[in-house]
Amino acid sequence: MVETSITEALKNMAFRSGADFVGIIDPSCFESPEYTGNKPQDVMTNLRSVIILGVSIPCGAFDTLPKGRAEYTNTLMAGTATLRVIAFQIAKFVEKKGYKATIAPSEGSEFGYWYASRETLKADFSFKYAAYHAGLGNFGMNHLLITKDFGPKVRMTAILTDAPLDGEKNTKLPFINDACSTCMKCIKVCPAGALTAEGVIHREKCAEYMFNVLGGLRCGLCIKVCPLNRF
Repeated sequence: MVETSITEALKNMAFRSGADFVGIIDPSCFESPEYTGNKPQDVMTNLRSVIILGVSIPCGAFDTLPKGRAEYTNTLMAGTATLRVIAFQIAKFVEKKGYKATIAPSEGSEFGYWYASRETLKADFSFKYAAYHAGLGNFGMNHLLITKDFGPKVRMTAILTDAPLDGEKNTKLPFINDACSTCMKCIKVCPAGALTAEGVIHREKCAEYMFNVLGGLRCGLCIKVCPLNRF
């Protein structure tokens, strides 16, 4: 039985707490042969639903790039902290309804811990792929999610739960955003040369630049130049 009342209540809670978008999916999409990342089912074996939460990042964080990378990184972390608080409230709410919930990390590295592979930058599963299946956006040539309302200037987190929530219906968009085929600005601006016109991302180059050249600060240039931003 789908828990529609819980679904509506947790979405309302998320928006009241500061989330800019919410999506819920059936995790079966991660079993598709087109998906090559890690699967959330390997984390929670009785997984029934994935909840995606997101906030938009203030445009001022991008305006000063590349000089303002410390400010940009700090703003991103503030978005991450905001999402953690919202996700924690929702996870507690879900468990009060008799189900289990856990929050997936939205940073590859933070507070001295590593949540993702240093070589591939892959986490336990792709939030972007989940958000795509929730109809929240599609992919750009920068391999980021291009949301319908905010472009790529967003942060996301996810909640895994065994609650059978009411997922989004008939929300499929083209996998790659149509505007990307004639743009290529993100590819030209990438200081690490990590993006290609063929749609390939060299994650090891991105990781090398971010952690060794920038000392852990985030880059953000491929987002700054994206014409799909909603500033």
